[in-house]
Amino acid sequence: MQARAHAVSQRSVELLNARVVVGAAIIRNGLLLAQQRSYPPDTAGRWELPGGRVEPGETDHDAVIRECREELGVTVVPDTRLAPDVPLRPDLLLRAYTAHLPEGTPTPTDHQAVRWIGPTELDTLDWLPADRVLLPALHPLLTPTPT
Repeated sequence: MQARAHAVSQRSVELLNARVVVGAAIIRNGLLLAQQRSYPPDTAGRWELPGGRVEPGETDHDAVIRECREELGVTVVPDTRLAPDVPLRPDLLLRAYTAHLPEGTPTPTDHQAVRWIGPTELDTLDWLPADRVLLPALHPLLTPTPT
């Protein structure tokens, strides 16, 4: 039991010191913006939320704004945390936020494509594993398309 407690304590310290990658769940008119990776080769063609690493001295929200400006050419407004952190590696966490896009049209700068998707498409895309973990939290934010 003591060994287990020590291991949990160690992992807690690692997570506290981990670097953070932010993801932006940009929702507009009940749809989610997804982007398709162009590189590296092992992840090319897979889908993810926009985002990237939080730079030293930068807040999570600042990183969401900067990354979306760099990756999509738009300014987003970050809102609340989407879900618990997703461990990517022992020293790296994905932290996702909801965000909204007051104006503009996202354009991929270093991704193959961007696409607005609804709830019926959400589970059909080939998501990166870390982003796939977030799908249950995304479903309630999307609006079904009227038939």
